[in-house]
Parts: sequence; C-alpha cells; structure tokens
Amino acid sequence: MAAGEQFSPKQVSDLERAIDIAEKTSGLEFGAYVGSLPRGRVTAEALHAAMPSSANSVLVAVDPDASTVDIVTGHIARRWLDDSRCRLAVLTMGSRFSVGDIPAGIHDGIILLGDQAVHPRSLFTDEPA
Repeated sequence: MAAGEQFSPKQVSDLERAIDIAEKTSGLEFGAYVGSLPRGRVTAEALHAAMPSSANSVLVAVDPDASTVDIVTGHIARRWLDDSRCRLAVLTMGSRFSVGDIPAGIHDGIILLGDQAVHPRSLFTDEPA
C-alpha cells in the first residue's frame, strides 16, 4: 500500500481486532498511527503523550514516506516491553512492509507486542485463598 492511500474497512477492522487482542493479552493499551511524522521520534512521542493512560500505553507509529517505524511505550508499559522486544516487533513488521502491506505489518507487530508484554498477575498473599 502506497503512502497516502486509505485502509479498507476490512483492514481497519483487522487492526482494531489486533489492538483488542493485544490489550486483553497484556493488560496494556495499544494505538497505531500511520502518516507523516515530521520530527520523527519526537512527533511519535507527542502522539503517545496525547493517548489516554499514556503511562500504560504503547503506540506503533509508521511514516511510510520516510520508511520509519517508532514504538513508543509509557513508563509502565516499558516494564514489559523493553527495547529488544520492540526491535523484534519492528523486524516482524518490516517483513510485511517490504512487500507493501502496511496494515498487515502493523497487525502482526501489535499482536507480537501484546504477546511479548504478557506478565503474571499479582498475587496478594495477605488475602485468604
């Protein structure tokens, strides 16, 4: 898909489903942005900061014209998604991007990030079982 083209309704639905799955799997909030990032990572970080609950959020920002991908994590989300896990997601997305399939790349990356961010639920030992 060339930059500037709209995603089809099915592609949007698939991305929404991927976000829902990743959120339920990880307990984090996810978002995706595709478009111009004039200041690169700085723009992606500003978009992330505008997300509700940004501390617990992950933003996948793709600029097709600049061929860049930024994954921005809030300080809570970063506990579960370190740089190496995010790099793995970027590599996964890159394989789809290389054949021009931006929506599928974002879909696969978000699913992978959700899987990578799974963490154990807290157990409170002071409560009866």
